[in-house]
Amino acid sequence: MNAAARKAAGGGGMGRGPAVVLALVAAGAFLISYNFFAMLLRGGVGNSAGAAAGARDPVVAMPAWMRAAAGGEARRRPFHVALTATDAAYSRWQCRVMYYWYKRMQALPGGEAMGGFTRVLHSGKPDGLMDEIPTFVVDPLPAGKDHGYVVLNRPWAFVQWLQKAKIEEEYILMAEPDHIFVKPLPNLAYDNDPAAFPFFYITPSEHEKIIRKYYPKERGPVSDIDPIGNSPVIIKKTLLEKIAPTWMNVSIQMKEDEETDKTFGWVLEMYAYAVASALHGVQHILRKDFMIQPPFDTKLENTFIIHFTYGCDYSLKGELTYGKIGEWRFDKRSFHDGPPPRNLTLPPPGVPESVVTLVKKVNDASANLPRWDDGI
Repeated sequence: MNAAARKAAGGGGMGRGPAVVLALVAAGAFLISYNFFAMLLRGGVGNSAGAAAGARDPVVAMPAWMRAAAGGEARRRPFHVALTATDAAYSRWQCRVMYYWYKRMQALPGGEAMGGFTRVLHSGKPDGLMDEIPTFVVDPLPAGKDHGYVVLNRPWAFVQWLQKAKIEEEYILMAEPDHIFVKPLPNLAYDNDPAAFPFFYITPSEHEKIIRKYYPKERGPVSDIDPIGNSPVIIKKTLLEKIAPTWMNVSIQMKEDEETDKTFGWVLEMYAYAVASALHGVQHILRKDFMIQPPFDTKLENTFIIHFTYGCDYSLKGELTYGKIGEWRFDKRSFHDGPPPRNLTLPPPGVPESVVTLVKKVNDASANLPRWDDGI
C-alpha cells in the first residue's frame, strides 16, 4: 500500500494480506478487478459516491461472504493492549475505568481481535492494582531526566517492556488511561502499515525548521511525518521494537532543546513518535473513526474509543462554555487525588451524545468496580 493510499484511508475498511485477497477472489462467484478490490480495502479511494454519503467504513457495503472473511481474519490477528501509566491516584482510577470497558467490549461479538492486556507501570514499584489489572512494572527515567514532563517516561517504558516481557500477540495497541471503549475494536492495521488516529494539532509541516533538527532533508519531505502520537496506534510488535528506542532518544533530544520544548510543549512526545516512525520508513493508516474527543466531537457515530482529555463544561441550558467553568462539568483534572464519586450527575438536556455517554460509562464502571471509593 503506497503512502497516498494509507493517508486516504482515514475511515477505511479493514486491510487484508495478499494471501487472503487471492483466496477471496478465488472463492468469489464473480470476478472483481484488482483496482476495485483494492479500493474497497483501502477505504474507497476515488469512490465519490461513498464520500458524498459520508460513509466512514466501506466494509458495510461489502457482500456478506466478504464481511465474514474479514471477521475471520480479525480473529486471527489479535492485538495486545499496552497501557502506560503511573501509580498516582489520578492515573489509577482512569486505568480501572479503561480496563473495565476493555473487558466488556472484548466479551462482545466482534471483540475477537482484542487480545491480552498489560498496564505498563513506569513507577518502578508495584501498586494497589496489581491483582486487578495485569501489570508489568518498569523503571522510570533517572531522576531529573524527564525534566518534570512525566510523559517522557512513556517511550522508555515501552523499550523496557518490549525487551523483557513475553508478548504472544503479533500486534500491539498503544493506549492511554483516558480511553474508554464504546464498541469492540478490530485490528485496524494492515500488515506492516500500522493504524493511528490523526490529531488536528500535530502539524509537522507548520514546524519544518524544528522538525529538520531530527528529520534531515536527505531523509525525505516533512510530509512523510504523520500527524499522530503514539496512541492510539495498532502496530506490529516487530515494528514497534525498532521504533521505540528511536522514539525514546528523539523525545529526550527534543525535551533538552529549548526551542523544540517551547514550541511543542505537552505534545512533544507525540511529535517524537511521529518523527521516529518516519525515520524508520513507517507511515500509518489514518483512522478518524479510531476515537472521538468530547466535547468537540459530539456524536459517537462509528467510533471505537472516547478520549476524555478535554474538560466538558456546560450551562444548565446545555450550552458549551469551554474555557469557562460551567454550571455542569466533567473534567478528569478535577479528580487528581482520588476517583470521581459514584453516580455522577448526568449532563443537562441538550448536551451532546458523546458527553452523556462518557459520564454514563464512568458511572457504570464506578458502580461495578470494588472498593471504588477507596481509590486503590
